[in-house]
Amino acid sequence: MMIWLLALVLMASLAGLGYRQGAIRVAFSSVAIIVGALVAVPLGHFLKPVLGWLGVKEPLLVWVLPPVIVFVIVSILFKVAAMAMHQKVEVHFKYHAGDLRLALWERMNRRLGLCLGQFNAVAYLILVCFGIYFVSYATIQVASSDKDPRWMRVVDTFGRDLQETGFNRVAASINHVSPMYYQACDLAGLIYANPLLEARLSQYPGFLALGERSEFQNLGGDKSFAEMWQRGAPVRDLLQYPQVQMMVQNPDTLKTIWRTAKPDLADLQTYLEKGVSPKYDPEKILGRWSFDTPYALIQVRKAKPRITVKEMRKIRAIIETAFANTSLVAMTDHHLILKNMPQVNLMGVGSPGTQNVDGQWQNVNGKYQVTFSDGGEAPASADNDRLKLHYRGMELVFDREI
Repeated sequence: MMIWLLALVLMASLAGLGYRQGAIRVAFSSVAIIVGALVAVPLGHFLKPVLGWLGVKEPLLVWVLPPVIVFVIVSILFKVAAMAMHQKVEVHFKYHAGDLRLALWERMNRRLGLCLGQFNAVAYLILVCFGIYFVSYATIQVASSDKDPRWMRVVDTFGRDLQETGFNRVAASINHVSPMYYQACDLAGLIYANPLLEARLSQYPGFLALGERSEFQNLGGDKSFAEMWQRGAPVRDLLQYPQVQMMVQNPDTLKTIWRTAKPDLADLQTYLEKGVSPKYDPEKILGRWSFDTPYALIQVRKAKPRITVKEMRKIRAIIETAFANTSLVAMTDHHLILKNMPQVNLMGVGSPGTQNVDGQWQNVNGKYQVTFSDGGEAPASADNDRLKLHYRGMELVFDREI
């Protein structure tokens, strides 16, 4: 087992180092490990802007490097103090204590240093196990094949060894990472392993606003990216895809994604696994809706029962053309967009052209009221599969996109 080998290497090397350096320097190192572990994460937050100024934009590096840098800085400071203290004690015994006390001091110093070295080895082993557990929890979720980077395959091997040997319980004992990290990793693994969930993901109510951003629309319509994902390309290749890199290297986009996803991680996982959203399903209007052309033709027949076949064909052609791309998106922030709304009515009267109309929806005692940016107001009703909206004297009917 790799973990046992790592433990033996740490125990042997730090025992030898402790015997050579002596008790004082090793004791300072012990304190440095404890202090560094306690302050690494809190102080690491202050270094994230510095990494941004230095051009480090990779999200994983921005997350991992600051605590590591703080830990190293704390260790260096304690080692400098240890060296100064060691020199003072060594000068005292060498020049002022006599040969017998010098010999006794050196023997005790080395043996105590060896014992403290074992303590440091255990401390480092716990920290290393935590680091492996933290990283491997994410990498194992998206492991694909031998095409994964070598470092990722090594981390995955150590991560599985942690599980098999029970050392994962050691890492969990000092784990103070937010549960949302592990929820996010579970979701990433679920989505990566099931490319067909992309359609369901795009319909999740909490992500409707993100889906209206151009970068997500472009990525969603990119067939090359979809093919890479479906054939199980390594996650590294997916992350290095040009359009993905544009988002990854944009801190504002990453913040927007995390700010949107953070409150809904548990609900999103339920939605992806079961197709239901306990949080958003009660609000029936939420979602993407496509214009229902057959229902519109029924309305025309009801309005003009004696319409001729020729006139009906003409109106049908107009409606199918004018309303071909008409849709409606109702988002969780009460924003609503009526997209590609034509200027003509259901009878084919009006001028050509389409426009997007913004609005705000409100739920008033179970009934919906939509206020559009052009000043119009429209009552609406929605169930699981159909939405009706009265707009400009027309009853527009939409079917929920699946």
